[in-house]
Amino acid sequence: MVFNINSMRANLTGGTARPTLFQVIITNPIDTTADNITPFMVQSAQLPTFQLGTIEVPYMGRKIKEAGDRTFEPWTVTVINDENFLVRNAMEAWNNAINRLERNIRDTGSANGVSYKSQATVTQFGKTGDVLRVYQFDGIWPENVAAIPVDWNSTDTYEQFDITFQFDSFEVLPGQTGDAGGR
Repeated sequence: MVFNINSMRANLTGGTARPTLFQVIITNPIDTTADNITPFMVQSAQLPTFQLGTIEVPYMGRKIKEAGDRTFEPWTVTVINDENFLVRNAMEAWNNAINRLERNIRDTGSANGVSYKSQATVTQFGKTGDVLRVYQFDGIWPENVAAIPVDWNSTDTYEQFDITFQFDSFEVLPGQTGDAGGR
């Protein structure tokens, strides 16, 4: 029944998923000093955006639409900055190793992308602490370590900054909600 609240309730299996029950783990291949605290400092992230391109095939004034290539949007996390700047320092070191600030060269020992790319995961938990779903990003690297605004008028707040990652692909690892055919 469309107008029956009990029908709605019956279809909310396990209730609604909570956006606050998540953890992000980022493995930094250049500077691992912040890897253990990153899960506590990542304040927000997203489950990944992905889309299929469209190939239009014209025929006598009409177009047939075929599925094209898969593309991935950049992935952004927001990080709380504490006074030791551990996460910020590690991300700046990672970004700088890819292309040095002062010399315009790669500092990772080779021009090969394998030397600076890594992995990250976003784990979505249920209200009982069970793992609902895990998204694993492969081939990530920090494209942008954003500014931290400083302002004498900012009181009763803390510093935070965004990191935007590019990545090659992701997969949905098996969890309570399945793997969505992710492999």
